[in-house]
Amino acid sequence: MSVKAMRPRLSQEDIIRLMKGSSVEDRAHATHKLCRRISVEDLTHEEKVFADQILALLAKDAEVLVRRAMAVTLKNSPNLPRNVALKLAHDVEAVALPVLQSSPVFTGSDLVELVLNATDAKQIAIAGRDALSSDVTTAMSEHACRDAVKVMAANDGAEMTERGYDAVLKRFKADQDVHGALISRQWIPPQIAEKMVSLVSGELFDKLVNEHELPPQLAIELASGARERATLDLVEQAGRSTNMERFVQQLNLNGRLTSSMIMRGLCLGHMRFVEWAIAELAGIPHSKAWLMLHDAGSLGLRTIFERAGLPNGMFMPFKTAISVYHELEFNGLEGDRQRFRTCMIERILTQFQAIPQSDLDYLLEKLDAYRDVRDRDESGKSEEEAA
Repeated sequence: MSVKAMRPRLSQEDIIRLMKGSSVEDRAHATHKLCRRISVEDLTHEEKVFADQILALLAKDAEVLVRRAMAVTLKNSPNLPRNVALKLAHDVEAVALPVLQSSPVFTGSDLVELVLNATDAKQIAIAGRDALSSDVTTAMSEHACRDAVKVMAANDGAEMTERGYDAVLKRFKADQDVHGALISRQWIPPQIAEKMVSLVSGELFDKLVNEHELPPQLAIELASGARERATLDLVEQAGRSTNMERFVQQLNLNGRLTSSMIMRGLCLGHMRFVEWAIAELAGIPHSKAWLMLHDAGSLGLRTIFERAGLPNGMFMPFKTAISVYHELEFNGLEGDRQRFRTCMIERILTQFQAIPQSDLDYLLEKLDAYRDVRDRDESGKSEEEAA
């Protein structure tokens, strides 16, 4: 039913109850009923003008319960007028928080202004929005309360700039909870990870260096124990690098770009790392290395393998791993990469046993780790199903 179609009923029944209901609860119920219809309707211009007039009146209602009913019902709706949303945002927290956290009608400028003039609770609500632009997060980083910054830092939908990261680290240099929120993000810039290495310790340090991309030289130093003792896996670090060319160059300069590391990367599905590593060692462009690895057949593979200076005894497991990689495909499901790696390692270990002992131990350790994660996931799902 459109707003236009129900207008006579609204005029005679709902609007009377909205403005002169026998009780606050009665008016709040009528408000919810009207707003629910408005929230789901595809309004014409005439209908929207009519609805906007009613909502503007509701936003002025003296009772918090009525205004909150409107805010809660229309918090996700694009049909909430921006001027009404802003009025609700400046209302008491019971009314403001739903729209601040969810309403899609605010502009970035609106949110920046609100952050600069809002209470702590309102800032926290804004920090938890599904998406925040860099202008908003920078304002929050520099001016918001500690708890709001913590929520924003853990929000992967909040787009942060280097300026924003720097402001957070400067303001909360010793706050491990805020640091933990930043580290919990799916990705942080390598230069920020580098700055945080000296700020965190214990579990946070381990999580930072093992789950986030580090600048290549820092990663190599940490893996070598030159700066701090860390269980850093350079293969995994290489796999998450956004500048693979520079990473493999640094590995090579430090004498760490070994055949063993390349083989481990291949078995874990880090093909991009393998391609750049082979190109670096062979002294050829990445595009040519890609062709010789994937499209040039066994002769091309043998040629680039030898040109890269890899040991002859490693060729058969290397060739086997390339073949298995081509046979396997990601299926796009949850946990896909973990399943791919598990399958890849199992196939390599099954098809070729003459792998150096250190590499064999490494791959078996990885395989056990993936199986432990799989078992925990399956156990968790079983408990949910039982519940």
